[in-house]
Amino acid sequence: MKALIKAILRFSFMLLALPFWFGFILQSLLLGKDQATSSWSQLLSLFPGMFGTFLRAGFYRLAFTETSQEIIVGFGTLFSQHDTHIGEGVYIGPQCNIGKCRIQENCLLGSGVHIMSGKGQHNFADPDKPLREQGGTFTQVEIGEDSWLGNGALVMANIGKKCVVAAGSVVISDVPDYAIVGGNPAKVIGSRKPVAS
Repeated sequence: MKALIKAILRFSFMLLALPFWFGFILQSLLLGKDQATSSWSQLLSLFPGMFGTFLRAGFYRLAFTETSQEIIVGFGTLFSQHDTHIGEGVYIGPQCNIGKCRIQENCLLGSGVHIMSGKGQHNFADPDKPLREQGGTFTQVEIGEDSWLGNGALVMANIGKKCVVAAGSVVISDVPDYAIVGGNPAKVIGSRKPVAS
């Protein structure tokens, strides 16, 4: 019975999200999908409580490809790139800033986590040219299934499956499966890999 009620709620909120999605489609045609993603995520991030949680899940299910509606996206969380995928069972805490990424199933992101679109977003080689004119490259960051990113983590590289990233860590290099990492820059400090007996 509980599953049926949740399914009805999710469907209802997806219908409620349709006007926002239509606005997103229109803005995408005029200004591009990344601009539309940024704008509409800012608006939807302001709805509080369970209403906001269900509304955001419905909207992102419609707006992003390969995104489950069975997700929780916290208050104040912003998305800046359209090429984002969110797997089933993902929890994204409040005040996060998410770039171009793929978050696989059952991941947990604490409050204030930032996932950048890779390490090369800003070029700065030419000191005679303003930074804003030097461009950069956006790459999709992968967060492996069942990983936990602690509060305030900054992520610029791929995270393997079943990893733990300590709060406040700065991840600049790929993290292997089952690793526990911490620090700035983040280093492997342990493992979640089961020990063979």
